[in-house]
Amino acid sequence: MATFVLIPGMCHGGWCFDELAAQLRSRGHRAYALTLTGIAERAHLLTGGVNLDTHIQDVTGVLDAENITEAILVGHSYGGMVITGAADRAPGRVRDLVYLDAVVPGHGDSCWSLVTEQERRWYVDVVDSGYATRPMPFFDPRATAHPIASLLQPLRLTGDLAHVRRREYVYAAAWEGESPFTPVYERLRRDPSWTTHAVASAHNLMRDAPRDLLEILLDVA
Repeated sequence: MATFVLIPGMCHGGWCFDELAAQLRSRGHRAYALTLTGIAERAHLLTGGVNLDTHIQDVTGVLDAENITEAILVGHSYGGMVITGAADRAPGRVRDLVYLDAVVPGHGDSCWSLVTEQERRWYVDVVDSGYATRPMPFFDPRATAHPIASLLQPLRLTGDLAHVRRREYVYAAAWEGESPFTPVYERLRRDPSWTTHAVASAHNLMRDAPRDLLEILLDVA
């Protein structure tokens, strides 16, 4: 039995993993699909102080409270920032990292610094409070604004993540237009310390390629 902790991308809640989590549980694994502070059903917690550190603490708090060891952290899109930070801060509790069409940050990187100018134009379309980026019109109706401080804050790493057993990258190869994650995928596929997968899917892999994604995660388990 493996333990998966599933982290959504911008504006989305843990509900975006409902089907995947159910499939993992049906095969005997544990799956925690988290909603990060200030987003979706936790939108009432949004303040200007909700940042990347907050979201990393959301994950490490669950790892501690549930006494999870050897966790497989899975992050979609922005979630790549969060799982990287959580693996650094809770090295004794994290076994593997799986990035789903996600940013892969190093020390000092922010989500803002890793994306293209097109994504940055979206990020600065904030709600009236100024605290959060509006969801895109085509997002799930349950999506809410995303704390902008979490996109701007640089990630601070204390180590090199050498304790991580497997690092997997799942690339969505069927974007409409140019994918901002293509350079990441091309770099990692030449790195022998990574396992990469290219899936014929748009960015929302959980919705558009659930079977492929399930097979990849079961292999990691």
